[in-house]
Amino acid sequence: MKTIAFHFDPISPYAHLAFHRLPQVLEGCSYVVDYQPLLLAGLLKAHGNKGPAEIEPKRQWTFRYVHWLAQQHGIELATPTQHPFNPLPLLRLLLAAGPNRRTVQAVLQHVWVGGHDANDPMRLAELREQLAPTRDPDGDEVKAELRARTEAAVASGVFGVPTCTLDGRHFWGLDALPMLRDALQGAAWFQGPDWEAAAAPRAGIVRR
Repeated sequence: MKTIAFHFDPISPYAHLAFHRLPQVLEGCSYVVDYQPLLLAGLLKAHGNKGPAEIEPKRQWTFRYVHWLAQQHGIELATPTQHPFNPLPLLRLLLAAGPNRRTVQAVLQHVWVGGHDANDPMRLAELREQLAPTRDPDGDEVKAELRARTEAAVASGVFGVPTCTLDGRHFWGLDALPMLRDALQGAAWFQGPDWEAAAAPRAGIVRR
């Protein structure tokens, strides 16, 4: 049985969609999921990128597209009243409670179902009571663990969320889930040199 690392930040609507689509796309496959919360802002900073919500035309397209995708796949989704928002309280709560399918679903639902404020203090308090963390979400141990997880993801080559990692290979985004299934089933393309050859560097113009 293979292990798939699911790297995500609840700030991403694609993480919400991929979480719900993953069991459907991988139906019939033998695998377990290791949920890996991380800070998307840390990835963006490390790689010198901006998030989709920081580029206005891209933000508009992103939310139109994810709402269309949600209705296509029958997944409930409503944009929270504030976006982007600070996801640190949710990420730390997840780590303190232990990230598994139940806790991750609760956090994603908190953000992406109902169109509420993800950082409303009363809602956060209710979520904390629901998840019943065994560690202090505001403690130094949990904060350090989140930083370490984010840094480890960057070092491994993760640059965005959601990213699924299988056998050291990263599959980024909702639309990569069928490719992940192909790899999980041992498709021939992944057994030869094609994976590495496709990503080999080429000479090209460097933008300054």
